[in-house]
Amino acid sequence: MPHGVAHQLIASHLVDGEMTPGEEIALRIDQTLTQDATGTLVMQELESLGLDRVQTEVSVQYVDHNLLQADEKNAEDHAYLRSASRRFGLWYSKPGNGVSHPTHMQRFGKPGKTMIGSDSHTPACGSLGMLAIGVGGLEVALAITGKPLSIRMPEIWGVELTGELPPWCSAKDVILEMLRRHGTKGATNRIIEYHGSGLAGLTAMDRHVITNMGAELGATTSVFPADDEVRRFLAGEGREDDFTELLAEEGTEYDVTEHIELSELEPLIAQPSSPGNVVPVREVVGTPVGQVVIGSSANPGLRDFAIAARIVDGRQTHPGVSFDINPTSRPILADLTRWGGTTSLIAAGARIHQSGCLGCIGMGQAPAPGTNSLRTFPRNFPGRSGGGADDQVWLCSPETAAASALRGEITDPRALAEELGLTWGDLDLPEPTVIPGMLEEPPPVEQAREEELVKGPNISGLPEFEPFPDAFEVPVLLAVGDDISTDDISPAGAEALPFRSNIPALARFAFTRIDPDYPANAEEIMDSTGHAIVGGANYGQGSSREHAAICPRWLGLRVVIAESFARIHWQNLANFGILALEFTGEGDRDKIPQGSTLSFSDLHDQLQKGSEVVGQVDGTEMTFRHQLSDRQVRMVLAGGLIRQLAEGEET
Repeated sequence: MPHGVAHQLIASHLVDGEMTPGEEIALRIDQTLTQDATGTLVMQELESLGLDRVQTEVSVQYVDHNLLQADEKNAEDHAYLRSASRRFGLWYSKPGNGVSHPTHMQRFGKPGKTMIGSDSHTPACGSLGMLAIGVGGLEVALAITGKPLSIRMPEIWGVELTGELPPWCSAKDVILEMLRRHGTKGATNRIIEYHGSGLAGLTAMDRHVITNMGAELGATTSVFPADDEVRRFLAGEGREDDFTELLAEEGTEYDVTEHIELSELEPLIAQPSSPGNVVPVREVVGTPVGQVVIGSSANPGLRDFAIAARIVDGRQTHPGVSFDINPTSRPILADLTRWGGTTSLIAAGARIHQSGCLGCIGMGQAPAPGTNSLRTFPRNFPGRSGGGADDQVWLCSPETAAASALRGEITDPRALAEELGLTWGDLDLPEPTVIPGMLEEPPPVEQAREEELVKGPNISGLPEFEPFPDAFEVPVLLAVGDDISTDDISPAGAEALPFRSNIPALARFAFTRIDPDYPANAEEIMDSTGHAIVGGANYGQGSSREHAAICPRWLGLRVVIAESFARIHWQNLANFGILALEFTGEGDRDKIPQGSTLSFSDLHDQLQKGSEVVGQVDGTEMTFRHQLSDRQVRMVLAGGLIRQLAEGEET
């Protein structure tokens, strides 16, 4: 039977299990990626696991999220990350080098390899024909020690692309079209594999845009074939020897199929406050705009900045618009400058920021209240911008963003091009710049063993959690709705993110966007009863940050009951000994209001015997279900994966 790219990647790395959708499989991991917002916990986990030297082919620690050094906390974390990278044998990318995903793609991405990263946008490297999956930090730590990754075998969703993109549309409109059709839950437990004649018109960085935002569809990952375009990309980076052709075999059949005719696309935009809230730009033309930000891992290529520079060249952006540029890496900024685009952007009124994530995770560039902010970013969850829970963030292509910056209102780039006589075509971009020595190579093993870990006072260490009780009675401290994101649970932003290495301090921010009193209420009972949370559909969507599990657990969270869970957060809950249960009947969520009492007994026996769990809500019996494998049940009962490993139990 002919197989596609995703199937070939999985089969070549399969360690255990059957490749049947829904069954648990284990995969050998070749590469790992960590960034500073999640990496400090990973390094502490490596300490706890007693690692001597990385067991992967390549592991890289990036500093791209929290670059601002308003006080000593971020600098402390950066020093710790560098020392831990040197001690354990990871490559290190210092602040300002670039956003992890495109930088990794440029320097380390290799067709045919597997990679996991403690960042939900790790699938961006699927643009090169890699199986790249976003996971929790603890799974990355285990992979670094040589352990396989255990996941459910996803369905393979084949998306055929045909035709060519019309003028003033780009790759962002392709992934926005997928989100328009399917929303933020449409690809749950699926791998999206793109194929078809339309791939010929998409560069490797165009493909990066599409695979990056596959995370917003809920996909396990997204993949493209490793074809001549990937060869060309790697040759430009001076790495053509890393190319291996990887194509879908003729006659491949997919579990699910889809077709997009690229020539029929038009400029699209995601309205506040969900990546799935997508409409044509023409339907919202004229909406006032106060901020435009171009960059981030979702539109990282030189072409994305260059097209914006061409649109604004020789013109001034609207005086009421803050026009911000987040370069994605030093080489891309150097190339944009050589080409002349940096000058065009600055002359048009742009502010050039550091190479990093910045505004994408609320680290600066927060919009003013009531101001519409257009961004080429991957997410627009409420409050993620740092501008408050009622921020108005829209997601769009660089073309739409730049056109709107000129007019001060949402503008269809096709209409602007016609009005100004702009031409669409080859930008004649320069060959890529390669900066030698930009990333720090780990020292030899013997030298690494002499490396001292640099720990400032803001690095608290990992909390120790007790085994999961067989019976308990807890209050429901929070009952929340659908699509609760990890930003809602453990916010990023300039106020909270500097405490990413200090769990007790960071826990004070947990759920405060929803209930400012939650941390205090939880802490008051954390040592006596603990508590429960009730949620709706897609609970825990968004970022992979395991802080969204470990901080509530530190505050005494025992169980989360929801209609459904986002994949990464669901696994993170199990990793730290929190039981994730799902409702079994329509309307069951309404039967457990905030303030009610949940009680369970014989839990160990119930979890080990089947998928149903019976408990009581204010004295009334109620049945729930779980989707934990036997391996995950053992993990939860042990009190989390770290405790399980420390006690020598089987994982």
